[in-house]
Amino acid sequence: MWLDHLFPVLPYERKSEASPAPHARVRISPGERLLRAVTALAGPHAELMAHSEVPWASVTFAGTRHTIVLRYEGWEACDAAEELMAQLPEHEFTIPRTLVADAAVVRLDQVLLPEPTMTLELALLLLDDG
Repeated sequence: MWLDHLFPVLPYERKSEASPAPHARVRISPGERLLRAVTALAGPHAELMAHSEVPWASVTFAGTRHTIVLRYEGWEACDAAEELMAQLPEHEFTIPRTLVADAAVVRLDQVLLPEPTMTLELALLLLDDG
């Protein structure tokens, strides 16, 4: 006690304490990459309403079929929805080891009053390229 000022207490290592675990790398699925790419293409006015993913296969290919529902509210947002509808079928997605074989707007619901609102349902087919 009276020598504490001469010999300060140094922190010591306890072998029994667990060391912090290293950060694990999170692998992002092709479906998540697709969703990120579509929402980026859709713009900041789009609100994601739903996303579903279903396995898909043919005799020669395997992949997943995705359905994405986006909602736009307001005149400016509806203009962005129209831009998405024009760009989506020809857009080149860059998703590693995956090919977007088909991308289309399969449903459009539009309301004008009291405020213009558009709801788009997108269907996309991803094929494994690996």
